[in-house]
Amino acid sequence: MIILGIDTSCDDTSAAVVADGHRVLSNVVNSQISLHHPYGGVVPELASREHIRNIVSVVKEALSRAKLEVKDLDGIAVTVGPGLIGSLLVGLYYAKALAYVNGIPLVAINHHEGHILSIFLEDDVPPFPFVALTVSGGHTSLYYVKGFGKYTLMGQTLDDAAGEAFDKVAKILGLGYPGGVVIEKLARSGQKDRINFPRAYLGPDSLDFSFSGLKTAVSLYVKRWHQNKEKRASVQLADIAASFQEAVIDVLVKKIMKAREMSGVDSMVIAGGVACNHVLRERLKDIASENGILFSYPRSEYCTDNGAMIALAGYHRIIKGEQADLSIDARSRFPIQDLAPS
Repeated sequence: MIILGIDTSCDDTSAAVVADGHRVLSNVVNSQISLHHPYGGVVPELASREHIRNIVSVVKEALSRAKLEVKDLDGIAVTVGPGLIGSLLVGLYYAKALAYVNGIPLVAINHHEGHILSIFLEDDVPPFPFVALTVSGGHTSLYYVKGFGKYTLMGQTLDDAAGEAFDKVAKILGLGYPGGVVIEKLARSGQKDRINFPRAYLGPDSLDFSFSGLKTAVSLYVKRWHQNKEKRASVQLADIAASFQEAVIDVLVKKIMKAREMSGVDSMVIAGGVACNHVLRERLKDIASENGILFSYPRSEYCTDNGAMIALAGYHRIIKGEQADLSIDARSRFPIQDLAPS
């Protein structure tokens, strides 16, 4: 079964062709980083306009690389939410038109489900059930994953997502966009324990996240740091970056380990853009190895937003007989609990 996956949930125009739910025939991503870089973050109106310019050529390129035509498709999967509403509309309405004109089944996908299942684009996959941490600029959530289409939300951010905190702190530090990459690079030459930034654990049994307080703490520290010559002499910008990164990673690691313990599973997965962070990966690798836990993560190109994970999720819904009505619309907020029962 050949599925075309389309994702325009934020600032990447993505399309991919996946065969039988695991074999990636093509995966095309048009990045808007250079467009949004001057603003230190994604500008929604600019993002949606860029999607309009790119969606046709990205889908054509995905089909071309797969050496297929539209008539060869068995289904089209498209992200309907959550995300930036203007961006989502571009991908969704293009997918609806393509499906309608060519008589191809359409299935609507939750962006979070795509990230949860992205590990199944790899050859080595974890057994069900497992705990998944999806962490990016738009979301930071923990799920108990019992099977395809069977997800229980265990915890989520109450304010900023981890990736959003990276972007905002990078802007505070004058490092540019995207924040995760530049902070990780600078942090390599800094002392991670130089500054004791706060960790919001929200209680011993909470699996929710909060990063807005950490962002504020960094902002206040940097303001005092700029005003104090002695402090600037003893604390380097790299120390601030490393200490901030350590505060985020500490919380992410402790929360996923707590979720694993509470759910009683021996397997955990991380996905999403922040899952590309090498420090986070290595920390979890070490802890998993020490405790006999299976730890998995997708390669970086499947961690960031991509059409392949949407096609994969679409495959598992289409083989169950699901199909979206063409009246379906985009949803800026789309809790995974709202997915159709499996």
